[in-house]
Amino acid sequence: MLQPKRTKYRKQQKGRMKGNSGRGHRLSNGTFGIKSMDSSFITARQIEAARIAATRYMKREGSIWIKIFPDKPITKKPLEVRMGKGKGAVEYWAAVVKPGRIMFEIGGVPMNVAKEALRLAAQKLPVRTKFIVARDYQA
Repeated sequence: MLQPKRTKYRKQQKGRMKGNSGRGHRLSNGTFGIKSMDSSFITARQIEAARIAATRYMKREGSIWIKIFPDKPITKKPLEVRMGKGKGAVEYWAAVVKPGRIMFEIGGVPMNVAKEALRLAAQKLPVRTKFIVARDYQA
């Protein structure tokens, strides 16, 4: 039986974001968090904008944990460039987020402060989110 010829370079594809998040769907550090309801690429700039919005509202008290990391390079060729000549340069870095993934966690602040800080952070993100509370939280 003939084996398919293996080439030295494999064509790199963006991939598909099917299904729910396999990991990172439970609170691990904080008492409150925001969970993604959609799948999307979230850029490093969007993560940083959300972090700044949350910490400004919290007035730098309490703790915030960012549970996603932009480790996927998104490449793009320059405008008006002909086909070929290899893959384009890295345009930005992104984190792959699927439904159920916890993106931010907050601890050490009251519930109303955490809820508003995470609401402001969620406005900076391109996905629908849900505010979640730890099971062992007592008001």
